[in-house]
Amino acid sequence: MILTVTLNPCIDKSSQAEQLKPESKLRCTEVVNEPGGGGINVSKALKRLETSSVALFPAGGHNGDMLCSLLREEELEFHAVDTKVETRENWIILETSTVNQYRFTFPGREVQEETIKTLIDQIRNFTPEYVIASGSLPPGLPDHFYGLIVKNAKAVGAKCIVDTSGPALQALQGKGAYLIKPNIGELCKMLNVEWLDKNEVPDAAQQAIRDGFAELIAVSMGPDGAWLVSQEERYFAAAPKVEKRSTVGAGDSMVAGMTYMLQQQRSLKEVISFGVSCGSAATMNEGTQLFKKADAERLFAGMD
Repeated sequence: MILTVTLNPCIDKSSQAEQLKPESKLRCTEVVNEPGGGGINVSKALKRLETSSVALFPAGGHNGDMLCSLLREEELEFHAVDTKVETRENWIILETSTVNQYRFTFPGREVQEETIKTLIDQIRNFTPEYVIASGSLPPGLPDHFYGLIVKNAKAVGAKCIVDTSGPALQALQGKGAYLIKPNIGELCKMLNVEWLDKNEVPDAAQQAIRDGFAELIAVSMGPDGAWLVSQEERYFAAAPKVEKRSTVGAGDSMVAGMTYMLQQQRSLKEVISFGVSCGSAATMNEGTQLFKKADAERLFAGMD
């Protein structure tokens, strides 16, 4: 089974306004509430691929109750670890006059040590085949916490996929995750270099593998596509041309698509091609809707 871990879950609240003006009363459309956070989004995307998973996360307060209620409505299997602090919320506003999207992301509150221990214990108790740890760290958790998740996943024979950024990503050096998904800028920071040309990405990613970050590294380059690199292999997938409406959830959709293919033991070329197809398909929909399976399959079928 697949276990997704979201350490900093949220309620994604989306709405639309004709134009964002300072110090003006903005008339917005009705708010749409959706369960969010990296791992939860991956679970939602996996369901669209008719693949089951269990979403593991801390939740508390009114927003935590709403988060669980929303997941029940979507018929997603989950396990919420009770915490004494309010679950955060994020805002996504679409300015209809320009089609610009504004994303307001809030940090969340500090998670108690007892909750942290329970989360780790649950990873072991579920004994999954894959653990997907995705998203930001809440205040109070050390940068190396994802490395602790990798360690505990390995202890039960699970392959751990980590999708995070900043110091939390850099702290994975030497921890040997199964797969990570940095962008070019993040890869530069991992290797302590100022700049990388996109043609230098495969060599740089293989250096990061030698440095112990992961066995597989998928480097996302947005509209330029993505590379998937192992110690011996390297494959590029160009991003299909689509009409972009929202980038929310594209990265999580890509992770879900790659995991879906890995679980089926498909080739690495198919893994990255389908991952890019799912990420591109997600940008075709407004707000936080992720992708439609038919769109992802159509884009995948059209790739070289």
